[in-house]
Amino acid sequence: LQTRLQAGQGYGNTLSCLLTLYRNESVAGFFKGMSFPLASVAVYSSMVFGVFSNTQRLLGQLRHGDPTQPPALPDMLLASTLAGFVSVAIGTPVDLVKIRLQMQTQPCTTADTKLKPAVPGFAVYRGPVHCFRTVLQKEGLPGIYRGAGAMLLRDVPGYCLYFIPYTLLCDWSTPEGGISPSPSSVWLAGGAAGAISWAVATPMDVVKSRIQADGVYLNKYRGTLDCILQSYQNEGFKVFFRGIMVNTVRGFPVSSATFLGYELSLKAMRRGQTETSP
Repeated sequence: LQTRLQAGQGYGNTLSCLLTLYRNESVAGFFKGMSFPLASVAVYSSMVFGVFSNTQRLLGQLRHGDPTQPPALPDMLLASTLAGFVSVAIGTPVDLVKIRLQMQTQPCTTADTKLKPAVPGFAVYRGPVHCFRTVLQKEGLPGIYRGAGAMLLRDVPGYCLYFIPYTLLCDWSTPEGGISPSPSSVWLAGGAAGAISWAVATPMDVVKSRIQADGVYLNKYRGTLDCILQSYQNEGFKVFFRGIMVNTVRGFPVSSATFLGYELSLKAMRRGQTETSP
């Protein structure tokens, strides 16, 4: 729904998009492009969370001589920024394949003399591997990282507003003298952080989706700034908030589960290390 609302044509609102998608492509349409993100999400999440937590530990060691020292706001800001860069490096090819697979059956409404020989409305790619290989062969490495600039502008501030609110909310909800927040506090803090992050990141998420969807049939945008200008000129300022409800509503449960799984996994591993240590 998010991709179709942001980069597709003819959807008035979220409900209209949902009904149109179901009517034209049945239930299977809601799961297009799922396999590639599903196969890579473990590596992606572990790298992003690992960079964030280890950067904080390193800064704590350098500043205070103690890696377990609670991080200051500048430390969290730097750690979140580095996590955003890692997110772009790993996530751009995954998002590109996902969006190309989700958008390849969309009707093409823009006349263009540079249309590709593929017929709009019919599948161009047979699956994620074929999509990745085709883009790499025709467009090279720059094609695989198409939209990386927009994704960087989305993920760096997005992760700052993801990790920092989560940390602050967890600290606020942890009783004085407590070692760690309760699972319910983690769940609420993670969900709130996810909703805040995605609400703020939606404008650049729209731009990223449009740039990455561009190229299935058309080559409409020359870059991030050109996409922003064309989108604004054609559809006004409101275009940058397409899909914000889907992003925000989805962001809460996804982030809640992510942070809760992360914290519980850390506790389990620490407990295992304590039990096995002499």
